[in-house]
Amino acid sequence: MAGIYVHIPFCRRACTYCDFHFSTNLSRTTELAEAIAREAGLRPDFFPDPQPLKTLYFGGGTPSLLTQGELELILAALKRYYTWEPDAEFTFECNPDDITEEKLAEWKSADINRLSIGVQSFLDRDLRLMGRAHDSGQAYESIRMAQAAGFDNLTVDLIYGIPALSGEEWADNVQALVELGVPHVSAYALTVEPKTALAYQVETGKVLLPEDQAFEEQYFYLIDALADAGLEHYELSNFGKPGWHSRHNSAYWSGAAYLGLGPSAHSFVGHQRSWNIAHNARYLRAVAEGNLPIEETEALTPTDQLNEFLLTRLRRTDGFGREEFRERFGMDLWEKEEKVLAEFAEKGWVQMDVDHLQLTRQGLLLSNHIISDLFQ
Repeated sequence: MAGIYVHIPFCRRACTYCDFHFSTNLSRTTELAEAIAREAGLRPDFFPDPQPLKTLYFGGGTPSLLTQGELELILAALKRYYTWEPDAEFTFECNPDDITEEKLAEWKSADINRLSIGVQSFLDRDLRLMGRAHDSGQAYESIRMAQAAGFDNLTVDLIYGIPALSGEEWADNVQALVELGVPHVSAYALTVEPKTALAYQVETGKVLLPEDQAFEEQYFYLIDALADAGLEHYELSNFGKPGWHSRHNSAYWSGAAYLGLGPSAHSFVGHQRSWNIAHNARYLRAVAEGNLPIEETEALTPTDQLNEFLLTRLRRTDGFGREEFRERFGMDLWEKEEKVLAEFAEKGWVQMDVDHLQLTRQGLLLSNHIISDLFQ
């Protein structure tokens, strides 16, 4: 299920925890949109399979900063150079403070049929800590407005493990989404990335991170509360009602080909991965000169492919089968890692039988450690 990812590298302000590529200088958004459209024209034969594409994802950065003209410019190029399934999933990331009735109508008219709203928290204290541009009132109202505009296919981001966030406050955050009837939720632990404002605040003692127990309790509450509301926990950080899982991200985790357009965007096809220049001016210059704006390309070795399979498939709650793994990689993981898997099973981190392996909910919380121990 091949698809395209478009990276919009602009934000109104810098969130304290974010290490993605973006700029707060919004003077070149139109120039960037034109360049992405041109890049699409440089890569019409990226996919070896001629079948129509099924997913498109605008991420960032903040795609909702684009004007209608800039968005339609990109979409026109994507429809010119690629063919699409009639019911293709077109996802658009947006911030609550950008959502208006006018914007929602524009996105609808541009064939956007799925919104991803970056709420992160319904508490003003947390939003200020993270440097978000919206407040709690906008968080609630943006979801209601999107629903009223006919965006039934809606996902909302939340962050847990925020300093000073109590269990009761986290429960209120989760229940707010349940009461609003949101069909899909992506929830992430607050992570301290190097060279971010949050990293500096932690290093200097201005912000104290919660104990590991708080992360665990909030994660398990999330799983149980959303399950009670009918949302399936289908990937480490993702929950959706039946039929409302993210088709685009599910394709990533299944190893499908995808093309990334825009500064810093990654692409994957066959056994080859590449990523674009993570610098707006250099990216613009490369495309203007008619060159592919690729920073680097790597060919995945058989071992790389095996490890990537473990990384993506063990993030999915359904795991994978023994025979599937053996057919793909010519190796019996059950025999090769018998001792490690037995240890993980004894600790309650994996659920396995003679034919299937998956992480338990405790294992999902420790997925990075478990997967790295299984890497070849």
